[in-house]
Amino acid sequence: MTLSIRSFNLGPLQTNAYLLQGDDPQRAIIIDPGMNPGPLLKAIEPLTIEAILLTHAHFDHIGGVEAIRNAKGCPVYLHALEQDWLTSPKLNGSLMWPEASPPISTEPAEYDLAEGQQLNLIGHTFKVLHTPGHSPGSVSFLCGKDLFSGDVLFRQGVGRTDLPGGRERDLYDSIQNKLFPLGDDVTVYSGHGPKTSIGYEKANNPYIR
Repeated sequence: MTLSIRSFNLGPLQTNAYLLQGDDPQRAIIIDPGMNPGPLLKAIEPLTIEAILLTHAHFDHIGGVEAIRNAKGCPVYLHALEQDWLTSPKLNGSLMWPEASPPISTEPAEYDLAEGQQLNLIGHTFKVLHTPGHSPGSVSFLCGKDLFSGDVLFRQGVGRTDLPGGRERDLYDSIQNKLFPLGDDVTVYSGHGPKTSIGYEKANNPYIR
């Protein structure tokens, strides 16, 4: 089964939103619809959106949630530890950077995510890995050899831990004990910047070596 992955660089923080389609090209899911989602909304006009999956609930990753949910009537999935963040501009950080974002508040997510959960969507299985550190409810989604890591692991970088709820030790535990064991050939689609691989980051990431 094929998995088509399209990325959209959205908003002032250049957040990666991902549009995923399976064998039926008319059905899709979205991971992390960021701010200013116009290009993404245009791309999904003819599609049925089965779900919005959120790696975490910082404002730059949730800015397009309400527009897409209203347009497509699709449910939102988010880790239980950050359910309150969607409704609170203080918790999701949008109050902290008024130069980058107006206060963002959305309706609560329809479904909680938890470690080890498996989501069957668009003909594929997405395994949920709880990968805290950048934020307490950060998760990564694994589909075959494709990993969507949010702001946990980047190409030659790692997520910041100086925001409310961040914890450096948890972040490195998540990377070393949850992500690196997945295999060197796993492709990593991050919340910002270009894609990478587990093998490349093991060898080249200056924060983890």
